[in-house]
Amino acid sequence: MATRLANSQKIDLGAPAAERDITRGLEHYFVESGVFRRVLSGETTVILGNRGAGKSAIFQMLARRSRAAGHKVIELSPDDYSYEMLGEAMHSEKAGSWAKHGAYAAAWKYMLYVQVMKEICTKQVRSKNASEAAIRKYIRDNHHHPGMGKLWALISYLKRLEGIKIGNVEGSIKMRELEKLYKVDELRPLLPHLRNALTEQRVIVIIDELDKGWDASEDARAFISGLFQACITLNQLSPNLRTYVSLRQELYENTPALYEDAQKYRDLVETVSWNEQGLQSLIARRIRHSLPRLATASDQECWNVLFDENLHYRRGNSFGYMVSRTLHRPREMILFCAQALQTAEETSAALPLNYRTIAAAESDYSHGRTHDVAAEQRFQYRDILSVFEAFRGRTTSFDREALEWLMLEIISGEVSVRPAARAWLSGYDENSLIEVLWRVGFLQAQMVGGIRAGRRSGSSYVAFHESPALDLRNVRRFQVHPMFRAYLGMKEGRGRSRGQDPQTDTDVEPEAVGAAE
Repeated sequence: MATRLANSQKIDLGAPAAERDITRGLEHYFVESGVFRRVLSGETTVILGNRGAGKSAIFQMLARRSRAAGHKVIELSPDDYSYEMLGEAMHSEKAGSWAKHGAYAAAWKYMLYVQVMKEICTKQVRSKNASEAAIRKYIRDNHHHPGMGKLWALISYLKRLEGIKIGNVEGSIKMRELEKLYKVDELRPLLPHLRNALTEQRVIVIIDELDKGWDASEDARAFISGLFQACITLNQLSPNLRTYVSLRQELYENTPALYEDAQKYRDLVETVSWNEQGLQSLIARRIRHSLPRLATASDQECWNVLFDENLHYRRGNSFGYMVSRTLHRPREMILFCAQALQTAEETSAALPLNYRTIAAAESDYSHGRTHDVAAEQRFQYRDILSVFEAFRGRTTSFDREALEWLMLEIISGEVSVRPAARAWLSGYDENSLIEVLWRVGFLQAQMVGGIRAGRRSGSSYVAFHESPALDLRNVRRFQVHPMFRAYLGMKEGRGRSRGQDPQTDTDVEPEAVGAAE
């Protein structure tokens, strides 16, 4: 029977961001994937994935487990090392060609070694170990200044390189000084002491969310690839020192030096990805945590407590409908489900929630996610939201010729976009713009064959995250991803049977997609 939501029965699915969820129950409903187990063991030290894919959750749990085991943990937050902040302090690559991969690698090594040595010096009881005494003396003499943030060591080292490369220094002296800096000679005598100190103490360094200020420039790429090389070097010092880093998939793919380095260390790099079964399991775990009476219920039974298994109006599966409106990221599933529960609470709707409540929630969810995706691209594709807006009120699907024509209208200015988008659009043709919209998740491509197997959403269209190797030149039909449609007020194309949704093979209204009945 349907159950009215009551304050005493309020269902809490947790926070969508791991940083806020770690104190709300993440450790109880965290999905221990194979990637996490290999990170915990130290086999995997670099994880790739899109925003909201769960990289931060893995690192939050790694930090908690490591501290519980008595290890030292250094967590570097985005504000500690963001490229945006660094870019404001340094000369650009064009101003002297100083900030190459090697310079950033050296500066990252310096900064990370200093942080590890500082952490070793934080013992409450001082060790009589000669190695720790040598490290403590170095830190006291060189890095004991109040208010000196973590980024200070990185910037100061880059400034030293910058001063020599750009300054008026005699050639032979310049080369000797640069060689010392690139080799991080200042710390070389301390490395045996650090290795010795690490025999008694395990130190974990976690570096997450590197994309703040990312603009795909030469300096930004060197910033990322230099860090990768530094982490590899530090991890070779001692089995008791592990440096972990997470990267957005886009940063990895747009950094050639990083990609080339990663091929040498393929066994250390893994991508975080989710299938539909994993996403349902993730939601079910959170439901069980909120409703202990469901402790032994299956994933599907947990889902059915919150949502009608079948949406009668659409004659489709509710989970398939909702998961098709995500880019298969945990954060999106949590947001959509939480939005539906909030809508139900505001309208006194009964559990399990029907299509009317889900569709009402979809409007706000689609609005939020469309803006979020645009914000993710704000440095590489500024104001791409105005390109999305060019699809407002149009049909959801396009044959290739129609889509190419619309792209040309956007590029030429016949369809208006804001000036910030106009600036980068000038470098694109119709096919490369289709590629951009495909890669950011806005467009889906139709594939022929048995791709429906194992997919609850039952779609013949795939997004970039599902088939990144797909050659778009051979694709004849596209559609706007369902996640964006409600916000853009899009409509089904003419000629389809009434209410047939090409994405989920379920009924939709004949007019606006995603609106309540």
